[in-house]
Amino acid sequence: MDKTTNETNFGLVHLWYQGDTVMHIVAIILILMSIGSWFIIITRVIRLYQVKPLVQEIALFWKKTSWQDGLNSFTQQKTNPFHQLAAKAHLIMQERQLGANQQQSVPLANQIETDDWLSSNLKSELDLIIASLQTGLAFLASTGATAPFIGLFGTVWGIYHALMTIGSSGSASIDQVAGPIGEALVMTGLGLAVAIPAVLGYNALSKSNKELLVNLRRFSDDLHTYLIQNERP
Repeated sequence: MDKTTNETNFGLVHLWYQGDTVMHIVAIILILMSIGSWFIIITRVIRLYQVKPLVQEIALFWKKTSWQDGLNSFTQQKTNPFHQLAAKAHLIMQERQLGANQQQSVPLANQIETDDWLSSNLKSELDLIIASLQTGLAFLASTGATAPFIGLFGTVWGIYHALMTIGSSGSASIDQVAGPIGEALVMTGLGLAVAIPAVLGYNALSKSNKELLVNLRRFSDDLHTYLIQNERP
């Protein structure tokens, strides 16, 4: 009977019901941060799983005898970052040649050296791709850095709240102190449970992104060299 009563009086459910508004807000924030972190980790892992095999298509692109055949060799063209770079470079050179053929006026873009103009546009396209690949990493970093402190705040507030309750009752036996303080410490554990996966996910995704970005930058440099040497795609 006593054991059943203790299980009823202490635990996560009891912590929620006996906690005040501050404790509820802290718990909700940590739960939302956890859901957001896992959503980002899962979606980013799926995205990397889809993109990484596409690196092998770079070699196939350079084996083609024409630019259009090279573009067609890429699969998943709507989401393939390598196809996006090649298509952007092709469009830039086409616009460049069209502007050069206009006799009445020379567009401002054509007053910039082709080498510099192509390099600038490829860098801009690459920055957009990088930003897309790194979506959510800032949230993971922020969660990993702040979740333990949010949980610690919940613990400190819970201990304060428990001590105030014990002080007002005028009794400080070990069972009355250990239970509420033990429940308050759960918030620190919850904060760590949220932060650890976020940090591990951030580090793993950052490492995988760096490996992919090396291939993207190398491909961008090769496109720049090829187009400048051949003048037209």
